[in-house]
Amino acid sequence: MNNHLSPYMQFSRKEWASLRNAEPMTLTPGELVSLQGINEDLSMDEVSEIYLPLSRLLNFYISNSFSRQAVLSKFLGKSQKIPYIIGIAGSVAVGKSTTARVLQALLTRWPEHRKVALVTTDGFLYPNKCLEERGIMNKKGFPQSYNLKKLINFVADIKSGQAEVKAPVYSHLVYDIVENEEIVIDSPDILILEGLNVLQGAVNYTQAHNRVFVSDYVDFSIYVDADLSLLHQWYVNRFLKFRAGAFSDPNSYFKHYSKLPEQEAINIANRLWRDINELNLVENILPTRERASLILTKGEDHKVDYVQLRK
Repeated sequence: MNNHLSPYMQFSRKEWASLRNAEPMTLTPGELVSLQGINEDLSMDEVSEIYLPLSRLLNFYISNSFSRQAVLSKFLGKSQKIPYIIGIAGSVAVGKSTTARVLQALLTRWPEHRKVALVTTDGFLYPNKCLEERGIMNKKGFPQSYNLKKLINFVADIKSGQAEVKAPVYSHLVYDIVENEEIVIDSPDILILEGLNVLQGAVNYTQAHNRVFVSDYVDFSIYVDADLSLLHQWYVNRFLKFRAGAFSDPNSYFKHYSKLPEQEAINIANRLWRDINELNLVENILPTRERASLILTKGEDHKVDYVQLRK
């Protein structure tokens, strides 16, 4: 454990793994393949040593939250079901989506058999047409590129216990919001909300008229962290894998990249990282790290080196 002045307790990988407390593994190697991202090889060791202890901790927090809800319901004289919201933040290419999918799978398999929904904040980006009209296509993923009011209304509806809350759908293939398509979130016990901006607040949205932000509705937040040099490397590697796969789809927004020589593609990926993604990370995402309930810090090969848990 670390500096007593830190708001976090720090655990080595070995220390954190011991907190699994012999809970059985509920995922199979085959299932892990469908959960991992394009740029990650998710191992059973990573799940058993990092994510299983984390799901055990979350299950305790969630059970305690629902117990408090029962007390409040008794006091108010009316039954209510308020979903528990878990926020997952971090840089592009750090593996937020994989973390979200693994936690969703694990949390549904505890004996309580809770209903776990997963939503990404990408769906609340403004459509490309709107971004182009505003001249901010090169700021996609920055705070000003999100329809904050729509996102806040969505999270507020979830947190009020409203049934069948709808969320827009974002396609990474066409790099845009899918028109006339929505997903319906129907009374989950737990909502995992994953995105660049789930921990951001007033300092990131200086033009916002309201003083309420997504982070105000999150019960437990996770920041997935890594050194900038690793994130840069992972972003370029992911870009090249997309170039060889998804970018070659004729419907892909980035199909023109698939025909470029590899070195030219690497140069473009480096530029996109430097001018957009690293800039957004340093200015808007990284400063929110210390707001998280828990920080997963990754090293080489996307393996978590240590975990910090807020005291």
